[in-house]
Amino acid sequence: MLNFSGVRRIFLARQATDMRRGIDTLAVMVSGALDGDPLSGDCFVFVGRDRRRLKALVWEPGGFWLCLKRLESGTFAWPAVGDGPSVEWSAAQVHGLLEGIDVRSARFRKRYRRGAHSSVPGR
Repeated sequence: MLNFSGVRRIFLARQATDMRRGIDTLAVMVSGALDGDPLSGDCFVFVGRDRRRLKALVWEPGGFWLCLKRLESGTFAWPAVGDGPSVEWSAAQVHGLLEGIDVRSARFRKRYRRGAHSSVPGR
């Protein structure tokens, strides 16, 4: 299972990607088509046209990680093509995607976010 503890943000490329692409080609795609920085410490996730293969590209000091997951049956519930070349998701959403949960239709309950309010709740 992937661990996103050292990752700042996670971006999913909205368009299907050729799964024959390697680290260098995906890094060029991140800096070009996705308008991101492949060396930023962010995770960039790509899906194949048939939505059965998924690749995640992450930079850490010393080199890139490229992870691939191939489904034996079914497909990934990928976000629809919309505004912008990518969409930012949380680690929980990506874990749900990897486990077969369609997080596009999931309802998320309100949670306290640090920095969202200037005062501490309950005081």
